[in-house]
Amino acid sequence: MYIKKGVRILGIAESFYKEKGRSVLVGIVQRGDLIIDGFSYAHATLGGMDATNAIIEIYEDLDREDINYIMVSGAVISWYNVIDLNKVYWETDRPVISLTYEETEGIIRYFIENFPRDWHYRLLIHLKNGERRRIKLRNGYEVYIRAVGMDEETAIRIVNMFTLEGKYPEPVRIARLIARRIARKQGSSKKCL
Repeated sequence: MYIKKGVRILGIAESFYKEKGRSVLVGIVQRGDLIIDGFSYAHATLGGMDATNAIIEIYEDLDREDINYIMVSGAVISWYNVIDLNKVYWETDRPVISLTYEETEGIIRYFIENFPRDWHYRLLIHLKNGERRRIKLRNGYEVYIRAVGMDEETAIRIVNMFTLEGKYPEPVRIARLIARRIARKQGSSKKCL
């Protein structure tokens, strides 16, 4: 499948100060020629379950029919706020790519330890998101992807198309930079995550 230069990705990343109790999610619209032509942001509760709705809010706020795909940095963000990738796909009618960047030991014990009341619900969504697949980018770096509403081959092509260096595709790299700045302005002088 050929991906046109005019393809538009909504890249979403977050940053937060733990003492603030909420994170900043930023969405950047970037074209295949790497021109940025849109931006929005929303907030999610640390340890909450509202990151999914924050992503949908960003998409709806942009009011753009030309967005082709949504790329999210992480599937469990904002201190265990689990994104329901399937809900994002169904509510926006846009295929979703979730990226993570490191091998992990597993998250179930953290759900149980930190969220004794609703760990089952978090785990259910996490499992419904599907297994991550480790891929090697054309630049040699490895990342982990989940693709919802598209085949993995297309997801890999899109990630490669938007990754200039390192392991972070440009839409999520830039979104994270902006999220850090907004979080810093809204937070304190302490380091944001």
